[in-house]
Amino acid sequence: MYSIEDYDFNLPEDLIAQNPADKRDESRLFHLNRKTEKFFHLKFAEITNLLSENDLLVVNNTKVIPARLFGTKETGGKVEILILEYQNGIESLNKTGFFESLCLLKSSRRPKPGSEIKINDNLSAEVTDLNGKYASLKFINSTDVLKEIDKAGNLPLPPYIKRENNENTKNDRLRYQTVYAKNDGAVAAPTAGLHFTDDLILKLKNKGVSFAEITLYVGYGTFSPVESQDIRDHKIHTEKFYIEDSQAKKINEAINKGKRVVAVGTTSVRTLEYAADKNGFITPGAGECNLFIYPGYRFKIVNGLITNFHLPKSTLLMLISAFSSNELVKSAYAEAVKHKYRFFSYGDSMFIE
Repeated sequence: MYSIEDYDFNLPEDLIAQNPADKRDESRLFHLNRKTEKFFHLKFAEITNLLSENDLLVVNNTKVIPARLFGTKETGGKVEILILEYQNGIESLNKTGFFESLCLLKSSRRPKPGSEIKINDNLSAEVTDLNGKYASLKFINSTDVLKEIDKAGNLPLPPYIKRENNENTKNDRLRYQTVYAKNDGAVAAPTAGLHFTDDLILKLKNKGVSFAEITLYVGYGTFSPVESQDIRDHKIHTEKFYIEDSQAKKINEAINKGKRVVAVGTTSVRTLEYAADKNGFITPGAGECNLFIYPGYRFKIVNGLITNFHLPKSTLLMLISAFSSNELVKSAYAEAVKHKYRFFSYGDSMFIE
């Protein structure tokens, strides 16, 4: 249960989705019932048949920023930049007038501190510090630096999406974003929500399904591998979150009424469970979530989960194994591979109840 090898499985490379389904809600849905231990194969649009007025869906409304930028060093060499701390950058912008952030750099030779990276005629970045694989950059623009980053940047697609170059297609700008995304700051999408359409949400609401929103700014650390043999030794990444008073009230009222709280995505799970008090109710406000959920964890709020299929040996796979059981999840994943479900961010979905 605590060995990293317990969370490994064989995944054919051709099942790693490189592009989204033609339509969001036409992706496949793997339905896992924990009580009966039975599997059902559906289309995501059929989620309407699995939810009712006794359910509250909690979604993560974070918005992925175009955090990947391409620039040129003073020497003429090319460099790729990935902004890692957008929210901290906004804080520095408010205090100093400059957008400063910790970034990952990819280039043949690392630029030196004090050097400049030109992104375009309107935007450049000064290297203020280097620390291992990380670099601190100060982004400079004569008018609106955030607007220029948004114009020049690309959405940071996950490392397992292999393209001839790392630039987005027009479709990525639309599809690597949930239809309800609104709070800028994530550098990875809360991918379980990518399957929802406005029409599907309306159908669910008309059926009586309730919705609440939380915000967790998904960081690049979500892709960090677990390197310790004993998973309990792993230190999980920290991500900023925010829960409005009105949304906490919705969630707590649903709990008081005995409704089923269905988290859309592992980011919603972690935020809800982290923000829960000892009585199993949500405390509103902002904070930093570093909750690592693995088998043995006792859930306080979440009792239903919509999620994508996750990487072998990942913290996300450990989370759903805690929510279900390691053996049942292994069986489900083997079944999904057998039926050629598409895996990871642009892949198919699973509903665990």
